[in-house]
Amino acid sequence: MKVFGIVGRKGSGKTHLAVRLIHELRSRGLRVSSIKHTHHHEPQLEPPGKDSYRHRAAGAQEVVLATDHGWVLFHDHRPPAALAAAAATPAPTLAEILPRLAPCDVLLVEGYKHDRNVVRLEVFRCREAAEPPLAELDDTILAVACPAATARLSARLEDRRLDLDDTGAIADFLLSN
Repeated sequence: MKVFGIVGRKGSGKTHLAVRLIHELRSRGLRVSSIKHTHHHEPQLEPPGKDSYRHRAAGAQEVVLATDHGWVLFHDHRPPAALAAAAATPAPTLAEILPRLAPCDVLLVEGYKHDRNVVRLEVFRCREAAEPPLAELDDTILAVACPAATARLSARLEDRRLDLDDTGAIADFLLSN
């Protein structure tokens, strides 16, 4: 399984690129999975009061919501006593999540921008020009995808630049690294 990260600042277009890459890679016959890291601390399988919510509220460590078309697993990594409290806990690491996934050809990971164990691409847009690309300070980010109209990047990043609108070229880059 090839694990490839997509990082960038909020609103840069990470999800838009991830969705385009999933379509592109699937069209090439590859099995693709994804992980989306979010800062929302209480994602819901179902709204409060519904069955899976009630299972979690009762203290179940894992809840699977299964339908005729698929299933979702929610794993609560907090200690049982913390279930009633809304205290922030660290996100699970990729190393903790990866063994739970079914085999695939490519796993796209959106987020986990500080995990240097994953090959990563940064999505960068002009409107972020007040702050430099994350790759300026992190050599483990292999490339920066930005719109063709984006002003020239620093000399050290210009040769690692990809056109954000060329999904095929980004997929080729991903598969070659």
